[in-house]
Amino acid sequence: MKFSGRKAFRVKMDHRQPINLMGSDGTWRRSCVLLDVSQSGAKVQVEGTLDVLRAKEFFMLLSSTGLAYRRCELVWIDGTTAGIHFITTGGKKKPADAPVPAQNPVQSK
Repeated sequence: MKFSGRKAFRVKMDHRQPINLMGSDGTWRRSCVLLDVSQSGAKVQVEGTLDVLRAKEFFMLLSSTGLAYRRCELVWIDGTTAGIHFITTGGKKKPADAPVPAQNPVQSK
């Protein structure tokens, strides 16, 4: 589903998808619910105070162990809802219409 004025295709979550936001230095963590997500960012509902989100960078943890994560930066805050942008490797923002790199197929012997 494309929301008004968005460049990237966004997927709205039909069920509560719990995630965590964590400071890049590991000093804070906030429980959240993922509301929608795209290739370039997400909208989350944050439980607790939002003041720590003003940090330049933080991580969105998609698993309880922290093995699946995205590096993020804050875009906007509205009440308990926040918009975040995913930071790609090299610190450059990836355009929404950029092609997805091809993956090497697994060779079996």
